[in-house]
Amino acid sequence: MTSDLVVVERSGAVATVRLNRPEKLNAVTQQMSDELEQIVRDLNTDPSVRAVVYTGTGRAFSAGSDISTLDQYPTPWSFRNRRDYCDALRELRKPVVAAVSGFAFGGGLEAALTCDIRVAADTATFAAPEIKLGWVGGGGMSALLANSIGASNAALMLMTGDPIDAERALAWGLVSEVVPAEDVVTRAQRIADTIALRPPIAAESAKANLRAAWNLPQDQAMAYEREMQSIAFATDDAAEGRAAFAEKRDGVFNGR
Repeated sequence: MTSDLVVVERSGAVATVRLNRPEKLNAVTQQMSDELEQIVRDLNTDPSVRAVVYTGTGRAFSAGSDISTLDQYPTPWSFRNRRDYCDALRELRKPVVAAVSGFAFGGGLEAALTCDIRVAADTATFAAPEIKLGWVGGGGMSALLANSIGASNAALMLMTGDPIDAERALAWGLVSEVVPAEDVVTRAQRIADTIALRPPIAAESAKANLRAAWNLPQDQAMAYEREMQSIAFATDDAAEGRAAFAEKRDGVFNGR
């Protein structure tokens, strides 16, 4: 189940997943959500993929869900029970770098927030505009925004629906870097390339630890981190890392 609406490209150990519906500002349909779900399953089970870049084609990262398709759900309950693209992205175990150009609105903002690292083009704008249409985000918008930019800034975005530019997003901590628009995907891929050089079990463990830090009380998150450290320490990659350190060479890591 693939189409040209979601494209996966490979460069070494990095997979770039690109929404490819530029004429609709990469607004996501249910078909695209279903394709992303399958792509995530494939990436999770492919040991040759060690990091992922998530981006969009054209002048938008993503305008979120395709509003013109939302009335196709027969009931609000069926809408509630749909599989969402943000659900799929949350299940991706590999580290994910978002390359955000242009609009990251609604579900596009939620998707960017679901990624682990966000690099923005200087032309990027971010908004949670659902309130202007009479509803609120449902893909983690409130929790992810509050965790990223703090309660007051999150309330400002959620309750006004108005956009912020890339520089404000950087100042608030929503993104890690702002770069010229023509460099944003290249910069995200370079970060992903660096992550891909790291031991993959340790990289995925770091992602799991961050998720625990967001979701568990501090003492439980710290205990979880200690257990993950013990698992990573017992791997062949960790032994290789210690040997490479002693021998003053770069490690060669195989995900074991």
